[in-house]
Amino acid sequence: MVATPVISRVETFRNPEYPMIVWVQIHSSDGFVGLGESSFSPDAIEAYIHSDISDYLLGKNPDQLDLHWDNMARRMKVNRGRSVDASSISAVDMALWDLYARRNKQPLYQVLGGLARDKIRVYNTCAGYSYGVKAGRTWKAGEIDYRPEQPYEDYHAFMTDAGALADDLMSQGFTAMKIWPFDKYSNESNGQFIHATDLEAGTEPFYKIREAVGNKMDVMVEMHSLWNLSSAKRIAKSVEPTSPFWFEDPVPMNNIDTLAEFRKSTDIATTASETVSTRWAFREMFEKQAMTICMLDISWVGGISEAKRIAAMADAFHMPIAPHDCVGPVTLMFSVHLSLNATNALIQETVRAYNNTWYKEIVDQLPNIENGYALPPEGYGTGTNLLRSFLSNPSTSVVESAL
Repeated sequence: MVATPVISRVETFRNPEYPMIVWVQIHSSDGFVGLGESSFSPDAIEAYIHSDISDYLLGKNPDQLDLHWDNMARRMKVNRGRSVDASSISAVDMALWDLYARRNKQPLYQVLGGLARDKIRVYNTCAGYSYGVKAGRTWKAGEIDYRPEQPYEDYHAFMTDAGALADDLMSQGFTAMKIWPFDKYSNESNGQFIHATDLEAGTEPFYKIREAVGNKMDVMVEMHSLWNLSSAKRIAKSVEPTSPFWFEDPVPMNNIDTLAEFRKSTDIATTASETVSTRWAFREMFEKQAMTICMLDISWVGGISEAKRIAAMADAFHMPIAPHDCVGPVTLMFSVHLSLNATNALIQETVRAYNNTWYKEIVDQLPNIENGYALPPEGYGTGTNLLRSFLSNPSTSVVESAL
């Protein structure tokens, strides 16, 4: 009788060049490895994985995905917002699904239920090379770490000549882009008020895009939950004449009634929110019709298990999903698989400044994007692996829990 494989080892990897990210590898006793990822509070995530989750997982059957998610969530008392608990479970759940697909010699999208489409439209989030996750803990709203020696410094570009940026993106096949020119104006008042001069300056990039490429480019307005309701409404009213594609996270996600009031105040779609975790938090947002498009981040929401559940809930409310990616290369690969599988997927986020630079320093495969669409990845699982050069880098640290 052949012994049932078990989870034999859990590893986490860190590298100071990417200070906000932690990667997870889960090994099975029959020689397969699954890969996951999460970000922000990486010290705490790594500690949780090895002090709590590994103790539960080691020796367990790797195929019992739903049971493991439920037991981890109960064990760690996952809450509604992005948290160390939810991020830790997300990274581990991702690795378990990748492991499951590899052990069954299938691409991830197939074990999720198969392809709903043969390609998914993508939009470019106009970040620069070191924006957000790679910039580390010193990042603040509206900050630009401009590195002109790097390709695709799109953050600086949209703040200086958004029209030229839109034209360049269209030359590469993109027909949608996301910008956040209002962020820097939130710092002075902590998002409680936006001055008329700042409102005009923040709106200018949208008009520059329309002047350069007309309506050929869909433009998303990212607001990062930085504004109170009255300020968010003023921003929306100012930008509405340029016909944006959506307003994203216009207000903080700690009051869903406020989000619902914002949604009702505009005919433009309201999208929310990568910062929300678990189906229980999203349920209230669906029931209160607080958004038009459901955005989720697989590496924060509870992993691919919870992302699938939330996508199904969104579909019950006739709502599309738009998976988030501004986190890391493994999350991007998972998001593309989900977007290709979920019947209600609308569009997939991607960041060309990352895809063409530091993402390639970490993994051996990224999505194949042609003419503004991501195609199904090749290989089993997500199709991507941590590069040997990354693993052997003296700066890359590893923590291991094993049987």
